[in-house]
Amino acid sequence: MKGNLLYGQSGGPTTVINATAYGVIKQAFESEEIKEVYAMRHGIRGALEDDLIHVNSLAEEEIELLPKTPGAAFGSVRYKIAKAKDDETDYVRLLYIFKKYNIRYFLYNGGNDSMDTCYKISEYMKKVDYDVQIIGLPKTIDNDLPFTDHTPGFGSAAKYIANTIMEIHYDMIAYPKGKITIVEIMGRHAGWLTASSAIASLSGYGPDLIYLPEIPFDIEQFKKDVQEVYEKKNQCLVAVSEGVTNKDGEFISSSSALKDAFGHFQLGGVAPKLANIIDSEMKYKARSIELSTIQRSAAHLQSLTDVEEAIQVGRTGVAMALKGMSDVMVTMNRKKQKDYEIEYTTHPLKDVANVERVVPKEMINKKQTGMTQAFYDYVLPLIQGENPSGFKEGIQQFSTILKNS
Repeated sequence: MKGNLLYGQSGGPTTVINATAYGVIKQAFESEEIKEVYAMRHGIRGALEDDLIHVNSLAEEEIELLPKTPGAAFGSVRYKIAKAKDDETDYVRLLYIFKKYNIRYFLYNGGNDSMDTCYKISEYMKKVDYDVQIIGLPKTIDNDLPFTDHTPGFGSAAKYIANTIMEIHYDMIAYPKGKITIVEIMGRHAGWLTASSAIASLSGYGPDLIYLPEIPFDIEQFKKDVQEVYEKKNQCLVAVSEGVTNKDGEFISSSSALKDAFGHFQLGGVAPKLANIIDSEMKYKARSIELSTIQRSAAHLQSLTDVEEAIQVGRTGVAMALKGMSDVMVTMNRKKQKDYEIEYTTHPLKDVANVERVVPKEMINKKQTGMTQAFYDYVLPLIQGENPSGFKEGIQQFSTILKNS
């Protein structure tokens, strides 16, 4: 089917989402069926507002910089489209845009909510009998998408977290009697990122205690855990997920009642809250550190494995669309554990949307404050290799597509 391709980015950025964009663009340029490639500026909002970037017109150097560029080079968005049965406004607009630009291939790069958007659009286009191949491209540092071994973006974030925890630990032990340091790491319902802090332990500089959202968080038990470590070591390093909840499912942070477009609470603040408890109730000196968006934007610590897989996800998505596949998300399956090898397949979008994959129990230790060998076996292949940034006069060089196009 000859026609044009429309690509978009959605949700929280990663250090390799632009590597996936690079894979999409390169594969599309090599295709005889795809004439023009467009990218939505700020995700689906760009399509609704007829704000598209003509990728064919971009300078080659801008495209070549994509794999080393963090953030979302074409702009991202958190926009929830209604169900077509409730409101067809957005769908009618998208159909108009698809026809206007002869879009026959639509690839959307995102996480759980983005796959939901893909599925809704696909169902509507089939309903109105508009022929378009729709493919979801996985992306999220949270690593919580189902039916795939892992997601592009997680490996690089895990690498950054592990190395940063090592640096924090090494700074902390400079004094004979240190503070209790609490590091807050992203992760709403899935603790993959916080678990990654344990990688630092392989070099002897990891956290003493790790708390994941998969395990109900008990303040009193937390205080006992901290006291036990502090009395032995005169210091304590804690890694805690922003999404930890109590036994009733209430977020420990819950400092904000704000929600995003998809109804998710905007989290953050659990580390300062716990540090305050330690200061006021336990009379120990405590410090809080929030890694925040740095863990998803540290391009200088990209995993080469992550970058290469992200590119291949983009290429695979286009290749599968050209073969007539639609309504699926590209997935990665681990063929071997010992000799790491990945194969690229697909899974129906209808099964992926709004489903979260959490850290399995066998990867969490018996005390529920650390990780098992099963986790290390899983995660270590994902952080291998470096993708050196291109520096000029000491400054990293990034693509400027969003700024200048």
